[in-house]
Amino acid sequence: MSYRATGESHISSIVFRSGIIDKNNNLTFDPKGNYVAEAETIKDHIYDKKEFIAILQEHEVRNSLSTEILSKLNDEFYYTDLKDLINQIRDTRKLNLDEQKTIKQMMWLAKSHYEILFSQETDISERVIFPVSTTESRGIEDARFVKFIDDDGEITYYATYTAYDGYTILPKLLETKDFYHFKNLPLHGECIKDKNFSLFPRKVNGQYAMLSRIDGVNHYIMFSDSLTLWDHATLLLEPKYTWELIQIGNCGSPIETPDGWIVITHGVGQMRKYSLGAILLDLQDPTKVIGSLKEPLIVPNEY
Repeated sequence: MSYRATGESHISSIVFRSGIIDKNNNLTFDPKGNYVAEAETIKDHIYDKKEFIAILQEHEVRNSLSTEILSKLNDEFYYTDLKDLINQIRDTRKLNLDEQKTIKQMMWLAKSHYEILFSQETDISERVIFPVSTTESRGIEDARFVKFIDDDGEITYYATYTAYDGYTILPKLLETKDFYHFKNLPLHGECIKDKNFSLFPRKVNGQYAMLSRIDGVNHYIMFSDSLTLWDHATLLLEPKYTWELIQIGNCGSPIETPDGWIVITHGVGQMRKYSLGAILLDLQDPTKVIGSLKEPLIVPNEY
C-alpha cells in the first residue's frame, strides 16, 4: 500500500507498507522497519527535444532565447547538457528580465524529470519518496498507484500524483517495476489540467486510457498513444444527485470485472461534504456509463 505522509511544514511525501490479505479478506500488515531510507537522486535524465519543446509551448516558454538554446542541443540530450549551455550563456552575455525568466522556467521544467534509486537492503516500509525537484518543493500529493499490464504481459507500476511548489500544481507520473528504482516524468498535453488523474490498468482498444477532471467539476475520460501526452478528453459524467452537485471525481484507477470497469467516485455536496459513490463503465467502450449509484456508499457522520 502507498500512503501520503505529511511532515513538518505540511510537506507531503510517499511512503509504503506491505501486508497479506487472506482467503477471508482479513488484512495483516507486516512489521514496520526501524529506519527511514532516502533514495539516491539520478539527474542524468535523457530528454527528447520534440517532447521538451511541446512542454515549453504548453507553459508559454517559447521565445527567441529558448529557440536559440534548443537549436544547440541534440535530438536527445541530458540535463547536464542543458545546464552547461545555460551557464555558458549566463557567463557571456547580460540577460534582461524576460530572458532571465525564460532560463529559470526552462530549468524548472527540466528539473521535473529525474530518477531515484533505493538501496536493495531497505524494507519497503523504510523507503520514503521525498520531494526532489523544485516543482514539488511544497509536496508530493495524492499518488495513485496502479499495476499496469502491457500487451506483451510485462508489468509496470505507475502512479499519477500532484507536484506542488507553493504556487503552481504540476500533474506528474511515477514509474517503477520493483519499488527500488523510480522514474519521474511530467504529464503534459492540452488536457493535463487540475487534478484527479487515474490510469486504467491496461490499454483499452490499443490505447492508454485515463480518467480526469479537467474542468474541476465533471468526470472525463482520455485516450492516448503516449503515456505522458494527453490532448483529447471526452465528458463522461456530470453531477446529478444532491450529494455530488458541487463537484465529482474519481478515487483511483478503475477496477476491471467481467461486467465492466468499476470506478469508486467521490462527490462534494452541501457544506462541501465529501461522500463516496461508484459507477460502472462498459468494458469494451468505457466512454459509456452503464451503471451508477443513486445513493453514496459512505457519507460523513456528524463528527
